[in-house]
Amino acid sequence: MLTPTHKKLLNDYQQNFPLSPQPFLEIAEQLDVTEEFVISAFSLLQEQSFINRIGPIIQPNHIGVSSLVAMMIPAEQLESCAKIISQFSEVNHNYERDHEFNLWFVIIASDQNNLARLLSNIEKQTGFTTFKFPLLEDYFINLGFQLDLNDASFK
Repeated sequence: MLTPTHKKLLNDYQQNFPLSPQPFLEIAEQLDVTEEFVISAFSLLQEQSFINRIGPIIQPNHIGVSSLVAMMIPAEQLESCAKIISQFSEVNHNYERDHEFNLWFVIIASDQNNLARLLSNIEKQTGFTTFKFPLLEDYFINLGFQLDLNDASFK
């Protein structure tokens, strides 16, 4: 069961997470709770799959190199492969699509050699081929979602 503070953490800090040496303390001060509570609350939200991770999203190819990657995974192995891929800290936006290429993710690396090494490791660990799709034109998609906190699933 989510408290009002949990709900506030979900809505208010998707895009406005403090960029400071002690971001959890800053959030705690804004919400009038302890830093330990904020850390514990985010951990609970992650355990309950409300959030996947807390971290930056860097524009493609502004720091190092990045690529959109797709894979064709049998449905019965999709979840286990997605878990393997999600363990790589260089991966974000790991998601399923209703298509022959059914698992997609963005990966960031320091350079092309490191990117190739990471994709090779993913292929070895999953047993499936990765397909790189280079960035041809940059589009901004706002990934923040205002959650309906009155929805029954949040009660």
